[in-house]
Amino acid sequence: MAASLEITAPLRAQAISSIQRYAEENLGDPLGDLAAGNLLDYFLSEIAPLIYNQAVSDVQERLQHRIGELHGEIYADTFQYWTRLEKRRKSRS
Repeated sequence: MAASLEITAPLRAQAISSIQRYAEENLGDPLGDLAAGNLLDYFLSEIAPLIYNQAVSDVQERLQHRIGELHGEIYADTFQYWTRLEKRRKSRS
């Protein structure tokens, strides 16, 4: 993975707009495009990898759980001919 996450230009513009709105509504301090863009770059390089790594870890854990369940879902009992035959014979009598 790269040092920071890359986002498309339209998503970057939406993120900058969201940061500007957040700053104005919650901090009472409007941010210009450059300041909001720099803050976004900081988040993408410093904070996003933490979230990305946690998401990867969560997915790995979920996949390991699913792999553990596969045995029960796809396992085929071996040497069952005689067992099934005995059951059929008993059900006929």
